[in-house]
Parts: sequence; structure tokens; C-alpha cells
Amino acid sequence: MTQAITAYRAVTVTDKFKEAERLRTLARSNEAAALRYAREAAIAENDVKWQSVVAEKDALIAKLLAEQGKGE
Repeated sequence: MTQAITAYRAVTVTDKFKEAERLRTLARSNEAAALRYAREAAIAENDVKWQSVVAEKDALIAKLLAEQGKGE
């Protein structure tokens, strides 16, 4: 077991290992940023859709109220 620990420590201090760890960390960070961006874009797209639906319904209500006012 001591040999395994010693070998692990010897590997983890190498520049090659440190660079690989840096790249893995960077990749995880980039993936998280991409997922966050995709989520925010989906939310924004959904907001635009519902604003359009609400605007259509508001226009329909205004039209019906105007028609109702003319018939009185």
C-alpha cells in the first residue's frame, strides 16, 4: 500500500498530471457554463412565447369588449 501511495504522489507532482487536471477542471467549467447558457436561452424563449400568447388574448378581449360596447 505504501508503494501505491508513493507512486500516486510521484505522478501527481508531474507537470503533465497538473496540466491534465487543469484541462479537466476547465472542461467541467465550460460544460457548466454551456448548460447554464442553454437553460437561460430556453427560459427566454419560453418567456417570448408566453408574452405573445398573452398579447393575442389581450387583443381578443379588447376586440370582444369593443364589439360588446357597440351592441348596447
